[in-house]
Amino acid sequence: MTVYRVLIVEDHPLQHYHLAALFDGVGGFEVDLAWDGAGAMQRLAGQAYDLLLTDLIMPNMDGVQLVQRLAQLPCPPALALMTAASPRMLAGAGQVAEHLGLTVAGLLGKPIGPREILELHNRLDAIAAKAHLDSQRRRGCRSAATLAAAIGSGEIQAWFQPKKSLRDGRIVGAETLARWLHPEEGLLLPGAFLEDLERAHLEVELLTSMLEQTLAAQALWAKLGYTLPVSINLPTHLLDRTGLIERLLEQVRASNGEPKLITFELTESSVTEFSSNYYAGACRLRMMGFGLAQDDFGRGYSSYFKLVSTPFTELKIDRSLVLGCAEDDVLASVVLSILELGRDLDLVTVAEGVETSAQVDVLRRMQCDQVQGFIVSPAVPWETMLALISLEQPVPIV
Repeated sequence: MTVYRVLIVEDHPLQHYHLAALFDGVGGFEVDLAWDGAGAMQRLAGQAYDLLLTDLIMPNMDGVQLVQRLAQLPCPPALALMTAASPRMLAGAGQVAEHLGLTVAGLLGKPIGPREILELHNRLDAIAAKAHLDSQRRRGCRSAATLAAAIGSGEIQAWFQPKKSLRDGRIVGAETLARWLHPEEGLLLPGAFLEDLERAHLEVELLTSMLEQTLAAQALWAKLGYTLPVSINLPTHLLDRTGLIERLLEQVRASNGEPKLITFELTESSVTEFSSNYYAGACRLRMMGFGLAQDDFGRGYSSYFKLVSTPFTELKIDRSLVLGCAEDDVLASVVLSILELGRDLDLVTVAEGVETSAQVDVLRRMQCDQVQGFIVSPAVPWETMLALISLEQPVPIV
């Protein structure tokens, strides 16, 4: 078992020593203690830690202020927050940490027991494994020429993550996701290259490449008797580009594809410069016969007004809400309200990032239409996707 150095920040004497005893009892930790935020910052100045566990409500420097100070350090430890206050306060403090770029290892409601401490150790193992993997991959230094060549040569490929119906368990669609088969670094996920690609202004090239590969895969599946709708991410700010909508339709027609089998997911990471371009692009895509999905609803720039005023056909619930819906009653209520709104608007509802059977059970009870995530399958090449759909004929498009 890996041993991690932990700094516990807690001003209550009984909690102070109770937590130290818990970590010691579970094992796998070397524990130091601080009574307040100022003391914690002094220890951090002279010692590296793998984890800082702090209470939120403390005198002088509260937990949120400590989080803000922690984010200013050159190499801050992972962070775990604890409180006896409301779960929403804890979640809000977690959002502060995440938006400051800190790694959040846990959000713990008091009282804390051995199970929570063991989960922290498992989380630190996962963080260490990811850091090791990331260190083997070069980031932030990929030139526009290298990226353009990777798109043009087909190194950056369209892989497909299936969507399953919660009504009958069959695969009813898929989402196209970019994967880079790098000749030296192996398989790279978008996090390893997407920011560089955006800075190189190659988003349209990636979009049209993903569409081209998706159409080719759909044609090959169709020859074997399988008709499968596929969705593709469309960064919302690209709707500012003159002629983009026509280009997408021409590309589909040139490949003898069907617009009704392609859904464009408007991503939440950006907005158009002019709101009129957003509504014009969304309306024209639908008039051309494409499906249109609101991606990552519940995060970023999404709003109820935008949802009801845009001709969407599909509503995708963000994974940050889905991941906690089986344990957190507040999150479950939020997911249920979104699903009820989706039904009222006659939208297909899709839960993203589903990982456990408990989440599936909750979503099924809430009458979510489809799920997508690792419990179904990760994204796979078109050949593997063919093997998956050949086991069960997808629902035909009407």
